[in-house]
Amino acid sequence: MSAADREAVEVFRRDVVDPSMTQLVVVDFWAEWCGPCKQLGPVIEKVCSDYAPKGVKLVKIDVDKDKFIAAQFQIRSIPTVYAIFQGQPVADLTSARTESQLTRMLDQLLTQLPVQAGDVDPQAADIEQFVAMGEELLEAGDAERALSVFAQVAEIAPDHVAGAAGHARALLALGHVDEAEALIAALPEDKAADPAFAQVKAALALSKQAVPVDDLAALKAAVDADPANLDTRYALAGGLMAVGDRDGAADQLLASIAQDKAHNEGEARERLLTLFAAVGLEDSWVSAQRRRLSAILFG
Repeated sequence: MSAADREAVEVFRRDVVDPSMTQLVVVDFWAEWCGPCKQLGPVIEKVCSDYAPKGVKLVKIDVDKDKFIAAQFQIRSIPTVYAIFQGQPVADLTSARTESQLTRMLDQLLTQLPVQAGDVDPQAADIEQFVAMGEELLEAGDAERALSVFAQVAEIAPDHVAGAAGHARALLALGHVDEAEALIAALPEDKAADPAFAQVKAALALSKQAVPVDDLAALKAAVDADPANLDTRYALAGGLMAVGDRDGAADQLLASIAQDKAHNEGEARERLLTLFAAVGLEDSWVSAQRRRLSAILFG
């Protein structure tokens, strides 16, 4: 082995093998260029953080930077996720793509293996509780209270990625676009590049595309009178997004794609995908709209 390979093995022993003697170590093989990895990463990170008190530890391995370790595991596709206990792979978790799937698999492993409960930093636990509370408030539509909670997280742990992402989303929900943009701009580059901010960045892009229209009724009438005018449809979609009518906007964009997928370099499809990312790729509404899009593109 080269000196670099020996160092990689030593780091793997320290970060994975040694802790796995008592803990369940989840190893996530990923890469910066891998889209599915960026979608799955936040799910794994959240679940492993929630399960840390139960003795679960997450280690992420960039296959481009740690090629020797990836080769030892014969990684042929990513994301690939293994559970390691006492130095040995005990489960392939790659098929778990949602929180519920991953928690179910971890629960099964924890009932079968003598994993020792982990030590939890009390302040870190408090932060995670605050973040979870803020997310629940956002989900319930109470952006004002969510903003207050995430502001407290920012005071305690300004570099906490999930907290900062929630803070930005709360600002966006209240229409404070400039403040959300400034929050992300102030983050260190490595933090701002985290997949947790993908939804926020998409929402920022969408806010710039959502153009208020003085007379939506007139614009709708113009589309009804000339359905083939895709520029008018595109303008109507922007107006509908500006008033929060995502169903109406999606309908107009899908109708445009059905008529001409390549119109203006596929701008309708690009705007629709941005809308999906802003809502959240795991959202049931997005799943339903994706099925409609697939039917148009491949039907």
